[in-house]
Amino acid sequence: MPLTRDGEPRFRRETVSFVRRSDRLNTGQQRAWDEHREEYLVDVPRARATTSVDPAWELDAAAAFGRAAPLVVEVGSGKGEAVLAAAQADPGRDFLALEVYTPGLAHTIRRAHLASLSNLRLAQVNAPELLEHSLAPCSVEEVWTFFPDPWHKARHTKRRLVSPSFAGLVHRVLRPGGLWRLATDWADYAEHMRAVVGADDRFEPLGVDGKVERFDGRVLTSFEEKAHAAGREITDLTYRRR
Repeated sequence: MPLTRDGEPRFRRETVSFVRRSDRLNTGQQRAWDEHREEYLVDVPRARATTSVDPAWELDAAAAFGRAAPLVVEVGSGKGEAVLAAAQADPGRDFLALEVYTPGLAHTIRRAHLASLSNLRLAQVNAPELLEHSLAPCSVEEVWTFFPDPWHKARHTKRRLVSPSFAGLVHRVLRPGGLWRLATDWADYAEHMRAVVGADDRFEPLGVDGKVERFDGRVLTSFEEKAHAAGREITDLTYRRR
């Protein structure tokens, strides 16, 4: 099958917001992946691509977590620093982390196992596909989109995850009154986010046109510390589904 330069099959109709990277695992990550992924990683039926989602599949969250509880979905969990800390601090809620990169997932699985977390699950997916097809409408308490790739070069901005179509998918899964929390370390992407979500009257901005202080549930990650060291300002945004 023909591939794009990003290694994704050309059958995809939408441009994805990520570029495939090495899936090589270190020793600890490989051990966690081999021994504990069945405990934490949701088995997602595929369409064709390795990160695709069969449109007919629906996630049974109660079965995945073994209970019914408020659900938080993080889109792009990276190494899992934010979602791991949140799951430990808030055992009354369940957390679903969506990520495409195997090393990040393996790192998160390893730390989740060491912390004996039962309220965290992960899915290796292109997040928009899962939001569109697999989560029940109005079933999610919060959606987190922290530090997505800014794609700051003009020719690449079409790859930005936060777009009008993605806002529609977030709206689909959020319950009425549910929150969409975003953060970025690129000023122009922050303004792009505010323009996109601010133009969607299905969302109510909190703070000053969506701009808020970092909430207690979002820990300071190593990525954010590097952004601070590079002199970039962090922007936190929050919107409520009307």
